Amino acid sequence: MTPTRVLVLNSGSSSVKYQLIDMADRSRLAVGLAERIGEETSALHHEPLAGGGKRERHGRLADHDAALEAVAEELAADGMGLDSPELAVIGHRVVHGGLKLTVPTLVDDAVLKEIERLIPVAPLHNPANVTGIRTAQRLRPDLPQVAVFDTAFHSAMPEHAARYAIDVETADAHRVRRYGFHGTSHAYVSRKAAELLGKDPSEVNLIVLHLGNGASASAVRGGRCEDTSMGLTPLEGLVMGTRSGDIDPAVVFHLGRVAGMSMDEVDELLNKRSGLLGLCGDNDMRQIRRRMAEGDAAAKLAFDIYIHRLKKYIGAYYAVLGTVDAVVFTAGVGENSAPVREAAVAGLAELGLAVDGELNAAGGKEARLISPSYARVKVAVVPTDEELEIAEQSYALVASR
Repeated sequence: MTPTRVLVLNSGSSSVKYQLIDMADRSRLAVGLAERIGEETSALHHEPLAGGGKRERHGRLADHDAALEAVAEELAADGMGLDSPELAVIGHRVVHGGLKLTVPTLVDDAVLKEIERLIPVAPLHNPANVTGIRTAQRLRPDLPQVAVFDTAFHSAMPEHAARYAIDVETADAHRVRRYGFHGTSHAYVSRKAAELLGKDPSEVNLIVLHLGNGASASAVRGGRCEDTSMGLTPLEGLVMGTRSGDIDPAVVFHLGRVAGMSMDEVDELLNKRSGLLGLCGDNDMRQIRRRMAEGDAAAKLAFDIYIHRLKKYIGAYYAVLGTVDAVVFTAGVGENSAPVREAAVAGLAELGLAVDGELNAAGGKEARLISPSYARVKVAVVPTDEELEIAEQSYALVASR
């Protein structure tokens, strides 16, 4: 029997998200989350999807080793342990692959060293990704481990989009350029959007808006990334839940000189105390909309700033692509907030964009068009599935060997 199961691991600094997927029919067998790793309040939430109900463990998970061992035990209790002969590969989400790691890659010592070398440009993510890989290797040393990189989809960007206008020698010496993130989501969604339009990905130009607590936009020409809003780090671009997005770089110098803030303090401000949270005290779009309905001026201003930035990127990427077949919304806010979608497209009729009020408000879990039939440029909602994308890429790699 050919093994067809893929365990997808997303190791964060203090958490591990996982899904077990059977590639024979793309079905999910189990999902879960180990959170607050290293704390006394650690918890593991596990759900076998074939039945049996959700289970939880509470108590300290000392490190990622302990967390993954607990995950393995829960899977084993359902007859789906890491020692299962049906398990074909473990696929790992790795945030930063730089310029060398641009395709799904079988992990060996050289690959791990390159991921570690990139830690300075992904200090919050790559160390945890490495830890997750090493632990999985220890638990199943005989099993292929595949790294799938958030930056990979954007590695196709032309140099004129990827380069910042700073001294070339300095930029090259310190790997300063636009890398982009959420790449597995943009890749999956752009492909599914093409299917929705009844075309091959090579035949369509798309603006993809991944709107969650983290948010990014991409201009996709014929299935390849032409430009993206996130840059060296996931801070640049759209207004996000707690991140500022685009800002004058001199703000950093100004806050250092005038407010006496250290680099670390400015880093925390821009990444954790800015965006929607910094503007109105809430980073949940549902709460912001509720407050707007109650007449809250701060929530209204935060929403308006969020939408203004979105419109700027839609217009900019329209110009970059020249012709656009569809604007595609995805991720938590993009998939679930009809008011955000409506506001982002409002006033863009001259660009061929419009939404149908009833279609937009209808909701649903399937990929769907929400633009009227007469619209020159379609507007779509396409639910993302980063875990399935990682599983697809990981399984295809080991199946091709």
